[in-house]
Amino acid sequence: MKGSRILKETYTSLGKGSQYFVFKVKKLSWKQWLSLAVIVAVVIAAAIWFSRPEPVEEVLPVVSTETVTTQDVRIYGEYPGNVRAQQFVEVRARVEGYLEQMLFEEGTYVKKNQVLFIIDPRQYEAQVERAKAVLGKNKALATKAKRDYDRIKPLYDQKAASQLDRDNALAAYESAVAEVQMSEADLTQDELALSYTIVRSPISGYIGERYVDIGTLVGPGGQSLLATVVKSDTVTVEFKMTDLDYQKSKARNVNIGQKDSLRNWDPYVRITLADKSIYKYRGLVDFADPQVDSKSGTFTVRADIPNPDRELLPGQFTNVTLLLDVRENAVAVPSKALMIEKGGTYIFVLRNDGVAEKRFVETGPEVGNKTVIERGLLPGEQIVVEGYHKLAHGQKAVRANS
Repeated sequence: MKGSRILKETYTSLGKGSQYFVFKVKKLSWKQWLSLAVIVAVVIAAAIWFSRPEPVEEVLPVVSTETVTTQDVRIYGEYPGNVRAQQFVEVRARVEGYLEQMLFEEGTYVKKNQVLFIIDPRQYEAQVERAKAVLGKNKALATKAKRDYDRIKPLYDQKAASQLDRDNALAAYESAVAEVQMSEADLTQDELALSYTIVRSPISGYIGERYVDIGTLVGPGGQSLLATVVKSDTVTVEFKMTDLDYQKSKARNVNIGQKDSLRNWDPYVRITLADKSIYKYRGLVDFADPQVDSKSGTFTVRADIPNPDRELLPGQFTNVTLLLDVRENAVAVPSKALMIEKGGTYIFVLRNDGVAEKRFVETGPEVGNKTVIERGLLPGEQIVVEGYHKLAHGQKAVRANS
């Protein structure tokens, strides 16, 4: 009972307070109303301001760029090659006989016309002496025939000798002259055969091992090959190129193996030695086979290379690097900056306003770690070389080197 009385008294007092509050509000002036409205607006604005979400700052991707420039790009091809001697000559016996002397050391340098072998000359000396004797006899007969004719001719002119006597004397003289000429030819042939008993080096170069021993019968009826001489101060490198290489060179207006006055470069070659080092001298291509081997689809190309120190030996296999073309003032970019998709090859170009542009380009040959761009880029433009995986077309980016 006491509790319910307390509640009733509290309600009655609250009712009176409410009536008082309403009465007081009704008594406010318009200025007070305005101030109240301002206060409420400020409270609401403050509540909105302090309850707003924190602004999210845009983070732009950072990329590395490179300026597009032009340069002369050298295009090379690599092929397996074989080293050959510029001259490789077989020394052979041209007359038959027993080998008497060998006047060189195997593996040494010999000069042109240096005596290498001597074949027993006695048989050929005798033939020369016989030919000389026959020649002397025929010359004497020719002299007698000339005198006989000289005696008959005046008599014939004076009608003291017959036509038959004159004709016989003239025929005898002409026959004797012919015999002299035949004897002279026989003597020359026998002297030539005698000279062949002294075997000389046909060129200057290094001589290999001998193929015969002293006392061996050499010549037409015996072993004719005596030794070989190699000229290797300059060597020839031979390698094979494919018909596709030929078509590509023609497309670039380059004729392999021919000199071109309009071209300011020459197709030179460099070779790699067995220890993977690059040989210090380089050579020029001076020959290309005019036809393709139908079995292998390749054609032979040769280049001469200096070899003064004999670092290269004939018969060696080596790797040949050939300069195929020089692209002057070409646009070349790092190959890592290029991306390939179904629509083609593209690269990101960063414009001056910082916007990345996805640019499709036409690519050319790849040289080292760079690729030639045929169309799509201009010198001076900025291309993205690192960080392009973060980009999309039209997106802004920040250069790492800016």
